[in-house]
Amino acid sequence: MASVAVTVLAFALVVSALLLPNKSEQFKAAMFTRIPVEGLLGAAVLIALPRRARPWVAAVAGLGLGVLTVLNLMDVGFNEYLGRSFNVILDWQLLDDAQSYLADTLGGTTALLAAVGVVALVAALLAAMVWAALRVGGLVGRHPARSTRALLLLSAVWMTCSTLDVQFSGIPVASQHAYTMVRYREEAVRNTIRDERAFAKEAKADAFGATPPAQLVPDLRGKDMIFTFIESYGRSAVEDPVMAPGVDRTLDASTQALAKAGFHAKSGWLTSATYGGNSWLGHSTFLSGLWIDNQNRYRTVTSGDHLPLTKVFQKTGAWDTVGVMPGVQKGWPEQKYYGLDKLYDAFDLGYRGPKFSWSTMPDQYALEAFQRLEHGRKRDKPLMSEIILTSSHQPWAPIPKLVGWDELGDGRIFGPIQKAGNDPRDIVTDSQRSKEEYGKTIQYSVTSLTQWLTRYGTDDTVLVFLGDHQPIARVSGNHASRDVPVAIVAKDPKVLEKIAGWKWSDGLRPAHDAPVWKMDAFRDRFLTAYGSTPHPSNG
Repeated sequence: MASVAVTVLAFALVVSALLLPNKSEQFKAAMFTRIPVEGLLGAAVLIALPRRARPWVAAVAGLGLGVLTVLNLMDVGFNEYLGRSFNVILDWQLLDDAQSYLADTLGGTTALLAAVGVVALVAALLAAMVWAALRVGGLVGRHPARSTRALLLLSAVWMTCSTLDVQFSGIPVASQHAYTMVRYREEAVRNTIRDERAFAKEAKADAFGATPPAQLVPDLRGKDMIFTFIESYGRSAVEDPVMAPGVDRTLDASTQALAKAGFHAKSGWLTSATYGGNSWLGHSTFLSGLWIDNQNRYRTVTSGDHLPLTKVFQKTGAWDTVGVMPGVQKGWPEQKYYGLDKLYDAFDLGYRGPKFSWSTMPDQYALEAFQRLEHGRKRDKPLMSEIILTSSHQPWAPIPKLVGWDELGDGRIFGPIQKAGNDPRDIVTDSQRSKEEYGKTIQYSVTSLTQWLTRYGTDDTVLVFLGDHQPIARVSGNHASRDVPVAIVAKDPKVLEKIAGWKWSDGLRPAHDAPVWKMDAFRDRFLTAYGSTPHPSNG
């Protein structure tokens, strides 16, 4: 009896591997009640093979099923967090980033145990599939006549179901799922290789690559330019029924506060090249004017000469340039590509308070440090700054609170606030609470930024701020767009008059039907709007 149960388990493992979906929403009972044609073909091969060859072929087939299972499960995770499947060529290095994120969020011990657990699970899956395939191969080999009759019967059922398109709960009973997934992955590999070659040529061409410095952004001369990314600030924050009420109130209140201080804003939508994470892809897409949706493209563009928006200001010689990046905690060679004379990372801003999960410091502190170290200094040239705010990074717990700007000190004031905040482990597993807390972090980040502007902005300050991507699917939804809000804020009315033709909404909250551009379109539109003259280069 035990032997029968073990054999049934082996068959179940093989069939489940052949039918396993790669998206969480596809995990339905009907998905596992189909007849996989790959199983029928495999059984036919095992029956026909000589006795000595059969175990070797079964073991190889089992290993292949194990690899397919691991890749499908990787897809489930990537689709959940990044809105796309796992790329077998490009995405391995992201696993290290995932462990770092877990360490920052749940602690180093938990991250280490998780990594060990994942490795053990992969090894167990591979071993289990090899064992299951050997068990099935041994059975069909011992009973070839019975196996052949069962195979012929199941094959006839499969062909009938395929011909008549028989479905159960809307899912075809006759399955080719494993074959489809293998073809999909093979095509993805070929597309990745082709894309790398094509993009290398595309990145060499630049509409403004040969523009003389004097002909770049002449209409912004004398302005202090600030380009700010707010982590995970996506369209869902403005329109989702759970997050939108609080975020919209904050955007409207901030618009009014800015107007009272003499600032006005225009806002619209940009479609990000990334989703749920990989923020650097959104940053580079926005600044370079190229569509950077994978790590190969990112490496290609940041090692080349395609002119990013921040470097435009350095190239003119009319601005000092600086980056404030509290999320950077190791060497960042991209500083040269982005044209930043000075970079302030997590260790350069003088912060002595606690981390807030992944975020090394509250946005309010990072902005005040920027004021103290750079923006508030007397200088011979105006300043161009790139600032990346991190308080709205998942897991959205604990959340900083605004304190008096004169009370910030070295950040130790945030100690009690961090201790009183939510435990991230209580948030990451609860979709509703994740939405609620995510919305609060966006409110905090937007309020910090606009309060800083009303406090320290001048007649010559121009702020461009946007989200880098939507939050993960657990917050934004399985089929959410990739749109993010973008706004330009200035006191000088001529700055906003230059973009009147863009038809953007007044204020910080873009209307639902405001224009939507792909994020890579912004650079050229911005440069053109502010008087830059195109002089193409071809690398």
